Amino acid sequence: VLCVSNMGRKNRPRQRAQQNRDGRAEGKRSRDDAGWGAGYSEIIKENKLFEHYYTELKIVPEGEFEEFMQAMREPLPATMRITGYKSHAKEILHTLKEKYFKEVQDLEVDGQKIEAPQPLSWYPDELAWHTNLSRKILRKSPLLEKFHQFLVSETESGNISRQEAVSMIPPLLMKIEPQHKILDMCAAPGSKTAQLIEMLHSDMDIPFPEGFVIANDVDNKRCYLLVHQAKRLNSPCIMVVNHDASSIPRLYFDQDGKKDILFYDRILCDVPCSGDGTMRKNIDVWKKWTTSNSLQLHGLQIRIAVRGVEQLAVGGRMVYSTCSLNPIEDEAVIAALLEKSEGALELADASADLPGLKYMPGITSWKVMTKEGQWFSDWSEVLKSRHTQIRPTMFPPTDPEKLASMKLERCMRILPHHQNTGGFFVAVLVKKAPMPWNRRYPKGESPAEGNPSVPDTPDLLEVKKDDVCGFSSVAVLHIDMKCSVCSSPPPPKKMKLFGFKEDPFVFLTEDDPIFPPVQAFYDLSPDFPKLNVLTRTHEGKKRHLYMVSKELRNVLLNNSERMKVINTGVKIWSRNTDGEQFGCAFRLAQEGVYTLCPYIRARILNISVEDVKVLLTQENPFLSKLGDDAHNQAKKLGQCHSEDLNAPQCPIDLCGWRGKTSIRAFVPRNERLHYLRMVGVEVFCDKQGKRNDGSTEIPEGSAEGLSQEADLLEQEGEEMEQNGSESNANGPEPIGSTCDGSASYRTGHPWFSSS
Repeated sequence: VLCVSNMGRKNRPRQRAQQNRDGRAEGKRSRDDAGWGAGYSEIIKENKLFEHYYTELKIVPEGEFEEFMQAMREPLPATMRITGYKSHAKEILHTLKEKYFKEVQDLEVDGQKIEAPQPLSWYPDELAWHTNLSRKILRKSPLLEKFHQFLVSETESGNISRQEAVSMIPPLLMKIEPQHKILDMCAAPGSKTAQLIEMLHSDMDIPFPEGFVIANDVDNKRCYLLVHQAKRLNSPCIMVVNHDASSIPRLYFDQDGKKDILFYDRILCDVPCSGDGTMRKNIDVWKKWTTSNSLQLHGLQIRIAVRGVEQLAVGGRMVYSTCSLNPIEDEAVIAALLEKSEGALELADASADLPGLKYMPGITSWKVMTKEGQWFSDWSEVLKSRHTQIRPTMFPPTDPEKLASMKLERCMRILPHHQNTGGFFVAVLVKKAPMPWNRRYPKGESPAEGNPSVPDTPDLLEVKKDDVCGFSSVAVLHIDMKCSVCSSPPPPKKMKLFGFKEDPFVFLTEDDPIFPPVQAFYDLSPDFPKLNVLTRTHEGKKRHLYMVSKELRNVLLNNSERMKVINTGVKIWSRNTDGEQFGCAFRLAQEGVYTLCPYIRARILNISVEDVKVLLTQENPFLSKLGDDAHNQAKKLGQCHSEDLNAPQCPIDLCGWRGKTSIRAFVPRNERLHYLRMVGVEVFCDKQGKRNDGSTEIPEGSAEGLSQEADLLEQEGEEMEQNGSESNANGPEPIGSTCDGSASYRTGHPWFSSS
């Protein structure tokens, strides 16, 4: 498990993997050209086959095709989203609007007028913004450099996410509530997953929402990129798993003493696609685009979507999305899904869900073209020699009544020139009844159930041969499974877990001796869910303790042999060997302080905003530097409260430790910067580390010195974690933790957190 403070420096291989996944050639761009709407000037943005194809399909309104193509050739504006579930979101928004956006409003760089960032009109509460600033421009002005440092720091702290505008749409259409069980089928790199987590935690007063997010990806390496994204949000309700989405295993959980099938309330099915809607940022697509990409992906997209609706609860919503404009990957997949469902699925009308979003309704008529340019209007026209390449499900239904009943116009296609975005397709499906193939077996009597070696999709046993077209993998499985019935089946094999071997997930037992000292030291409330605490080792000393929600614990305990879990839970305590002399060997971990906040009742100090500034800008300040109130509390190690009208209007929790004469905030660098901004401290260093007045002197406690001190803290923290202990020249002395609305310190052992 990576600490937050290490993420910015240790994720370069993952960044490269993400770039490769997006189709970007590493050697073809400079650092300044990477992202933010610049780069790839050497690639000619022309593709006659692309223009011919979409002209014929008429997905663009008449008279707008030239405007559409011009928009496709323009760089994509940078967009960012303020994380919506944290109570800090309003503070971040206030800082952006009142400081950084105003500073760049009338700025000119190299004669170019800088446009002030604008909110996305359709995103709720002004929490998403777009700007025409490229990274190259950001580096040319001190004011913009400040803005850039702010964006980078807040992004690494999880308070801002860089995300393409259209990518934000699917989670919004899912209508997430805190009790929902959510599956993200193709989740990496994780920007949509982060949105789902935020929505799950929309009520910050609930540390453990009843719902959870299971985020899956088929690529093992990209799963770790997904972990990095999710961990910024410090949620106990996220689990990252590694499976092929088209055959993701059915999970079970205990309900009222019985083992039941887990059906999801919400599913995000953002399938792999040809990506021609991303031409504005993935310039390679211009020269690589061909219709064969869509033809090859169509079957996989259907299989993933089918697997999704099988695991969707009746009454649940599944959002299907692609970053492709091609109806073969879009309406054709939805039509095939609706036809197979025999009325169990319905396309929802989402037109009123995002006021201000401009989109085109789904089309009901389209043709299929080969990469050589040959067109087919109907399956009957396709030569037998092409039957393996072109499938019947790629064409619209021929029955006018059936086609009308599907209401394909309820699909949504976002075109780049309408709101200066990328291209995108999204459809919202509501499950009205069990899928027809699931109805053929009474509940709990599916042939696949109870046998992890057999794909638990009962429909495969009864698929008619005539219906198999379009589901190429189904045909193979159909034959294989029939053969296993005709002959004596081999003994079931355990599912092979591929990729890197993960450490185990071991939950604490009711009588685990490790827990009573922790509970007594922090005076945890009786309702603290200690059975939700887990470690990652069976033997030896436990270095870290993590926590998951009750529902995820249920899933983990009942499916350990059925799924490969990459990561889950949030770190709440870390071992501090020196603390054993005070009766507790574990300090608070910053990542989990918001999760623990409602349960800790002892060792609490409340401090002022000025005290926060001292603790976050000085490496190891003496207690005497704190205000009188905080100083007295620290001496008594008691609990009391104070008010400060200048405090930020949201709770803040920090971790740290106290010695006999000094006190230290042990908070990752970017989070330090974030909290300092929230209490009004300007945090900025130029490229030479100089202060704004040009001097290089860094006075004690200055914000300019924070970078060096925070790096030192970060390095010391890594060493402490590796050695399993913390030390203080004055000798450690235990204190505790808090979570009030005003600025205050939650002190833990030597470790505290500020609320």
